[in-house]
Amino acid sequence: MIEFTRLLSQFERETLNQISAIIYLAICLGIVGFQVCIIAGAPWGRLTQGGYHPKKLPTRNRVGAGFSIILMIFMGLSIHSAAGSWPNWPIWLGWLTLGITVVSVIMNLITPSAPERKLWAPVTLAMLSLAVFVMFSS
Repeated sequence: MIEFTRLLSQFERETLNQISAIIYLAICLGIVGFQVCIIAGAPWGRLTQGGYHPKKLPTRNRVGAGFSIILMIFMGLSIHSAAGSWPNWPIWLGWLTLGITVVSVIMNLITPSAPERKLWAPVTLAMLSLAVFVMFSS
């Protein structure tokens, strides 16, 4: 990756960095949509929180989905900001988000729910690759 970025002009690097950050943010917003559906009672419990509730999540687990919404918005904006865009937060928040993304990948790879693993492991791996690109290109 380092050799590839050396071949690109500064403008091309910044453009790829911003595109990667926008894709990361779009994935986060997609996850927010998923969590909103969970809170609204969608029967997708097998796809979240370890898959312990195959249908609708109980109320206290829906509160956890609400926390995930806040976290996803924070993470998306942190990577977007690290790419030099709004909201212009400190760069350490992007590094923090990268760490959270690593933990998310690990958790989704070891979840006992096979459907959850099949859905979210590839999504979080894609997010990790985008976050790594943004943070090491900034």
